[in-house]
Amino acid sequence: MKPTLATPKPTSRKTFAGITFARDNILHGVEALLDPLVVVISLWIVAFVYENDLPPHYLIMSLILFSLMFPSTTKISQPISSVIQNTLMAWLVLAGLLMAFGYASEYIYIFPKASITLWLWLTPTLLIAATLGLRMAAPLLIKMQGPMRRAVIAGMNEQGLALAERLQRSHYHPTELQGFFEDRSVDRLTSELHYPILGRIDSMAEYVKEHHINTIYLSLPMASQPRIMKLLDDLKDTTASIYFVPDIFMTDLIQGRVDQVENIPVVSVCETPFTGVDGLLKRTADIAFSLLILILISPILLIIAIGVKMSSPGPVIFKQRRYGLDGEEILVYKFRSMTVCEDGAKVTQATKNDQRTTKFGAFLRRNSLDELPQFINVLQGRMSVVGPRPHAVSHNEMYRKLIKGYMIRHKVKPGITGWAQVNGLRGETETLDKMKARIDYDIDYLRNWTPKLDMYIIYKTVSVVFTGEKNAY
Repeated sequence: MKPTLATPKPTSRKTFAGITFARDNILHGVEALLDPLVVVISLWIVAFVYENDLPPHYLIMSLILFSLMFPSTTKISQPISSVIQNTLMAWLVLAGLLMAFGYASEYIYIFPKASITLWLWLTPTLLIAATLGLRMAAPLLIKMQGPMRRAVIAGMNEQGLALAERLQRSHYHPTELQGFFEDRSVDRLTSELHYPILGRIDSMAEYVKEHHINTIYLSLPMASQPRIMKLLDDLKDTTASIYFVPDIFMTDLIQGRVDQVENIPVVSVCETPFTGVDGLLKRTADIAFSLLILILISPILLIIAIGVKMSSPGPVIFKQRRYGLDGEEILVYKFRSMTVCEDGAKVTQATKNDQRTTKFGAFLRRNSLDELPQFINVLQGRMSVVGPRPHAVSHNEMYRKLIKGYMIRHKVKPGITGWAQVNGLRGETETLDKMKARIDYDIDYLRNWTPKLDMYIIYKTVSVVFTGEKNAY
């Protein structure tokens, strides 16, 4: 019989302990292509309506949009209200940023105004309709993949139970989980008996043959190598597909994925998201965005420089040593907002009503204007527009000993703004818990980075700048 379990809350990403949960099937392929194709098709519809053709600038925009949207996130498992809300929110962010870049670069004037208006309204409508259509077509696509698979899991441990829960609620794996094989006695598993125990592990091969099991997951400790080798030898007499779920997947993986080195399979445990094409895309976006911003705000930079000089004696630009990519020291530029320029073995964080902060400096910090010179750091390649905020070297040396995984945030370039900052963790971190919360957001950014996430963070940062940030002292 098929075991039952309370349905867990849906998640926005199908992940298993930090590694992407496999969705190598027809439904996954369709869903990954759905949003980018719909956005491009809607643009082409508008082109033929207003141009009676597909001019080159529409093709260029199509390529840009497809790159930004692919692969689309999974939405078919969400409630309809969430599908509509998330689609409209994502489209509002993307369209807003495209319009801003279009006006700033004047590229937008190539397109007829009426075509832009139609595209902005048509696209989210088609996106919602396409997602709802895929929800209805999903059972058919799953059926096209073949009959329901019958699976068993060897090893009722933490990763085995986590895998079982994913299989039970997954829309991408039409799998009927029969139960577990486990050598431990039942009285040691009382809190885990949501699923039946079908027998001891050494009896699994016979069960697989008798009950026509076609999928086996081996969730056994890596220390049990002789035991695993014997089991694999026993299973050679079956036709079942065998998957190994090593216990390292229960660690906190960062950008976990399976790769190959000269045909030798390796598993990424901790890796930067900015490799290969993603790294090139990130750097290109940084250069283009920082150049554009510096050109647009050059008059503001001059006014701020004069204000800093008049507010108190000292340099206009404050240079401080920070940790950059791979923990290497870099010099970060800021408009000076205090009467001091601390950069030694001990640096005191700014606090509310800090006597060291000038009145003009408080205004700059509250509106994040003191960070503007860091766009020069971005052009230099020391920083990125979006990434974990750089801390003073002295703070790094202190917190790396207090917070597990602290230095993982330095696997990417520090940013002018970051995921932690737009979630309210900007400014003073007077307690260890607050700093740990900031680090958790930084690591979450590394784990879940996409170009769309960067655009969303920039959008949120702009809104914070215009509304003012209460935590910035």
